Amino acid sequence: MANQPATPGAVPGPEQPPAPLPKGVVLGKDGKPCRSCTSKSAFSAWASQMGHAKPAPSSRPFSSAATTSTPASEAPARKDCPADVETLGRSTWTLLHTIAATYPPKPTPVEQNNIRDFFRLFSKLYPCWVCAEDFQAYMKKEAIKTESRDAFGNWLCDAHNEVNRKLGKPIFDCSKWEERWRTGWKDGSCD
Repeated sequence: MANQPATPGAVPGPEQPPAPLPKGVVLGKDGKPCRSCTSKSAFSAWASQMGHAKPAPSSRPFSSAATTSTPASEAPARKDCPADVETLGRSTWTLLHTIAATYPPKPTPVEQNNIRDFFRLFSKLYPCWVCAEDFQAYMKKEAIKTESRDAFGNWLCDAHNEVNRKLGKPIFDCSKWEERWRTGWKDGSCD
């Protein structure tokens, strides 16, 4: 069996080192690629490297491509796949900013405690463990401001901008957080 070529997905033996992971693939704590910590393109590159072929469009359940004769290489991307890190991040920020937008202007002590509890648990349960640990560290550095909607919304905007900085994304003007997430833009484009 010695000197056999590497088989995609095969467990490496003493003569077969593991294939390097494509750039951007994050391993989960179990040592396997973490879908919710990795971009779709990086995860797909890993799956291809491991020999996981994409099914032909006709074998895809719930796909509009199943009724067309489009070649597999040109098939539209599915919308019902597990979330990658970008999809999960966008959806999460939408939820969190919407929570901030509906947070009371003058919250009671119970409401303030509830939001602190939610964020403590959220940061422990978030599916991307790298992101979760990063957010926990941010909350240790910058305590959640719960005394008002404005304070909480600005704290969350600052937290989001901290992530944007690390990812090389544009920084949002936090003076406009309420217009973006609560009232809509002043020009009426959200009405």
